[in-house]
Amino acid sequence: MIRGGSVRNAGNPVDHLFVDRWSPRAMSGEGMPEQDLMTIFEAARWAPSSYNNQPWRILYACRESDYWPLFFDLLASTNKVWAKNAAALLLIISKTTFEHNGKPSVTHSFDAGAAWENLALQGFKMGYVAHGMQGFDYERARSVMKIPDDFRVEAMVAIGRPGQKESLPEELQAREFPNERRSLDRTVCEGPFCFE
Repeated sequence: MIRGGSVRNAGNPVDHLFVDRWSPRAMSGEGMPEQDLMTIFEAARWAPSSYNNQPWRILYACRESDYWPLFFDLLASTNKVWAKNAAALLLIISKTTFEHNGKPSVTHSFDAGAAWENLALQGFKMGYVAHGMQGFDYERARSVMKIPDDFRVEAMVAIGRPGQKESLPEELQAREFPNERRSLDRTVCEGPFCFE
């Protein structure tokens, strides 16, 4: 069972955490204790990475901070409509080279994705929602956040307590439900590429 009363069923036995977590846009507008945010970041810290390089970095602003407008203004207008009620906005970036030898890291984005998943699951477990976004100005983010050239801007995330879907514009209310996943036979195959 997930928030909102909807039920999703896994095709194979997995922990309910994976099935119940989803990415609502409706957030309450409440602030967030710093310790809760640090706990969520701690979960991201323990993600796996190639050569234990830990290429992800997370820049953030809480809604009460002076940095909030800097992060909020990066968002596309369609995301500003609902992200204004988040408790924190995160910008996830990844280092494109290895720390130990300076050579290119092919899996830096893959590894940063593992960190994002850890923080999303930890947040959900603590009663928060985390909604990842690509709807923001990537180049402006690089510029205003002073991100070095050897880092890639990956995504933004809004985190907050769940809110009422009625707080969203009507067109977003219609999309405010946990979606399904395609079947495993359309996602995995043994041997060479076998998808249509």
